[in-house]
Amino acid sequence: MATFEDVKTLVNKNNPGADVTMLELAYDFASKAHAGQKRLDGTDYITHAVETAYTLAQMNLDPDTIMAGLLHDVPEDTAVTLEEVEKNFGPNVGKLVRGITKLGKLKYRGLERYAENLRKMFVAMAEDVRVVIIKLADRLHNLETLSSLPPVKQQRIARETLEIYAPIANRLGIGELKGKLEDLAFRYVYPNEYQWVVEHTKSRMEDQLTYVNGVITELKELLAQSGLTNFSVHGRVKHLYSLYRKLQRKDMDIAKVYDLVAIRIIVNNEADCYHVLGLLHNKWKPLPGRIKDYIAQPKPNGYRSLHTTVFGEGGRIIEFQIRDTVMHDHAEYGIAAHWHYKESKGTELKLPPEQLKWITELLQWQKDIVDNEQYLASLKLDIFQNRIFVLTPKGDVIDLPEEATPVDFAYHIHSDIGDHCSGARVNEKLVPLETKLVSGDLVEIIMDKNRQGPSEDWLKFVKTNMARAHIKNYTKKKRSAFVKLFSRRAS
Repeated sequence: MATFEDVKTLVNKNNPGADVTMLELAYDFASKAHAGQKRLDGTDYITHAVETAYTLAQMNLDPDTIMAGLLHDVPEDTAVTLEEVEKNFGPNVGKLVRGITKLGKLKYRGLERYAENLRKMFVAMAEDVRVVIIKLADRLHNLETLSSLPPVKQQRIARETLEIYAPIANRLGIGELKGKLEDLAFRYVYPNEYQWVVEHTKSRMEDQLTYVNGVITELKELLAQSGLTNFSVHGRVKHLYSLYRKLQRKDMDIAKVYDLVAIRIIVNNEADCYHVLGLLHNKWKPLPGRIKDYIAQPKPNGYRSLHTTVFGEGGRIIEFQIRDTVMHDHAEYGIAAHWHYKESKGTELKLPPEQLKWITELLQWQKDIVDNEQYLASLKLDIFQNRIFVLTPKGDVIDLPEEATPVDFAYHIHSDIGDHCSGARVNEKLVPLETKLVSGDLVEIIMDKNRQGPSEDWLKFVKTNMARAHIKNYTKKKRSAFVKLFSRRAS
């Protein structure tokens, strides 16, 4: 269990010389406000606030956000008002606490009855994304103490996490927190599947760890001999829920999963990343088609790294992830790393335009969708579904939902391209427009300027809200024009 001293230690480590006086005042303020309150697991309520703040400190967030983490439940669960919080800790902390207080009132009753609350969440995210990051940290500790709740509540909170909060963490690029949220929820939502994965992977995981530790020792010597300095090498065990999802795609055959334990190499800069890649391929033979350069072509959530899979000693397969320290911070903490760099290093961490673009786009189209059922269906496709990453002929990375088609791709680029789409090449081969794209596909749209507009038949296979909305709008206008023309002729 984390203590407030642990929070201060982390803040000082991440941001040497930081003034922790205000953090201490926030802790004292929250302690007095929550005095005498207990959680269902029997612990003092303040422990939840401290655990939330500790998670935010682990993510290298700024002091205002960590203070808001300490204070986030004060207005809702004590007699202290938001106005008092803002008076004592300023408008910035007050704004964050006000935002998290609004989200704290959300109650999950299945997606169908959750639409209006989700709308509020995305509005809050657009105003200041740190509000939702605090909510994610709050949710993490709630999951860690979920065993003290009745089974019905355990199911509700865990399912909400898998369906809503973990996908949001993923879209924000906060990979480590996403993995923790999923694993904690997994055991409650799918208890039988969770137990199966644990039992069937334990011995293989232990064997893989032993093997990987030997590779790491050998690798450290190789990197040191090459002249590299200040590097780190460690094993990374795959998260259980992520492993389960991958097993579902591999016929539940654990032998087909190569990254059960991957080796992560962190170096000084981008040039060193490619240098290490060359060293690895010189020592071990790479698997064809298993080299992924997310440095040259980052994922839309900002993830950058080199991935390669090689045949190791004895023909065993090993996956490596190579990145520099900035890439690693971004991979672990996503958009949260932005505030760390601004606060501790006095510089802005440049965010890829796609990282927040989806939020503004979501807000725009949620204004246009009044029907809650349609809104939720769109969310499931555009936000909460697994994502794929495909390429334009110029090498730009496009983020689409799983099973998206060339028509979805065309409308993502521009509505005019979608309206005049007549064909598509995927990886330089002509394919039907209903083809399901997969990550890494190179997509080129063939346009026909003489085409009047999209086909209504496309509605049978398109996946994105954007494509569906444009096709429906064109079809509606076309029918309206036909009715008017028919009326004039009849009269």
